[in-house]
Amino acid sequence: MLSPRVLKSASSLMCRGFSMGQMCRQGKAPDMAEGNTFLLVSNVRNRLREIVGASTNWKDHKQALTERASLSQYLAQSQDELPAKTMKDSAIEAHLPLGTQPALREKYLNYHNSVRFGRILEDLDSLAVLICYSHTWNKELTRSPLSIVTALVDKIDMRKNIIYPDCDIKFTGHVTWVGKTSIEAKMHMSQYHNGAYTDVLDATFVMVARDPENKRAAFINPLIPEGPEEEAIFQQGEINKKRRVELSTASLLKVAPTAEERTLVHNLFLNTLDTRTVSFRSRILPPNSLWMEDAKMKGLEICHPQERNIFNRIFGGFLMRKAYELGWANACAFAGCRPTLVAVDDILFRKPVEIGSLLLLSSQVCYTEGMHVQVRVHTEVLDPLTRQHSTTNVFHFTFHVEKEVPSVVPQSYGESMLYLDGKRHFDETMRTQI
Repeated sequence: MLSPRVLKSASSLMCRGFSMGQMCRQGKAPDMAEGNTFLLVSNVRNRLREIVGASTNWKDHKQALTERASLSQYLAQSQDELPAKTMKDSAIEAHLPLGTQPALREKYLNYHNSVRFGRILEDLDSLAVLICYSHTWNKELTRSPLSIVTALVDKIDMRKNIIYPDCDIKFTGHVTWVGKTSIEAKMHMSQYHNGAYTDVLDATFVMVARDPENKRAAFINPLIPEGPEEEAIFQQGEINKKRRVELSTASLLKVAPTAEERTLVHNLFLNTLDTRTVSFRSRILPPNSLWMEDAKMKGLEICHPQERNIFNRIFGGFLMRKAYELGWANACAFAGCRPTLVAVDDILFRKPVEIGSLLLLSSQVCYTEGMHVQVRVHTEVLDPLTRQHSTTNVFHFTFHVEKEVPSVVPQSYGESMLYLDGKRHFDETMRTQI
């Protein structure tokens, strides 16, 4: 991320005069006082609708899609046709004034008197899209011909466990890397408490650009780093891309587990054999353990137009919120106490969810270690007419609890692969937390 000083100078949304000498209450940030002109999180989605020309009325969505199809003529035929942009061109600062504007709190408040993290995921998703549109914006056009959608949430690392419901929140972010049709955006969230901003989280999203009808890839503006700091940020984006390719290549859905992982699975199997019998089928649960089959939780959502995005499909942030809340509930029920989020990683958006779909969510505690619970949430759509299921997303959440939790034990080979996949995600999270 660019330094806060650079981000502030890059933002076109400048603060109107406000005396820093004025006193503010504990959660009220001086830069969020009434009269300031910074972008509000509540206005981000309205700004996105303006950029793409989306209709606010569901009944007009087909006409809006037809009108967007005509924008294909403005698409570049190669990346060389597009002007290069800098990181400052996409730099955005957005405010969520929970302390300054109490009316906003109801939407974000949970029953623990903290902030609903699912709502924060929605805001991050919208903000990531706006950052990418800022990078690709053509001042000569009134509407963007690009359809920019979330492809992957690479990582969300929590810097603190408590998000106060009555303290102002600030989001900053910008594009950090681009390919020909894909964009990486990083965001930072901080909260004003006790007279200063403190770090809350860092998030990395990967977006892809499509044509106006969202049917094929579209070229985006190249990114030119300015100075050593930006060059290092861009190179980290290249490293992130390489890491994602390596992880995909080594996926347990494609290749066999490593020798070490195979030994681990076999030892888990041996620990469950009944020593009183000479049978591979007679299994017993070790002490302080739970079968993976008994560590599940499921949910169902009917996808109404209210949750649509600017392209009239289900908003990705809504999917993340529902998956997080189910995963949190699963971890809570499993551990018997309230979990706190450590990290979100590798959320893959495989296909869009259409309005009217039946969305099935399945949460599984797939790995535990000490006071940590690794949860995987799988979402799929069910076509009620054909009875066919299609995977749309896979989510991975790492939670921390205040006591030692039982081990989960796989019984089938499929569950063993889920166990190993969960361990991989947990180990990676712990490695990056150091």
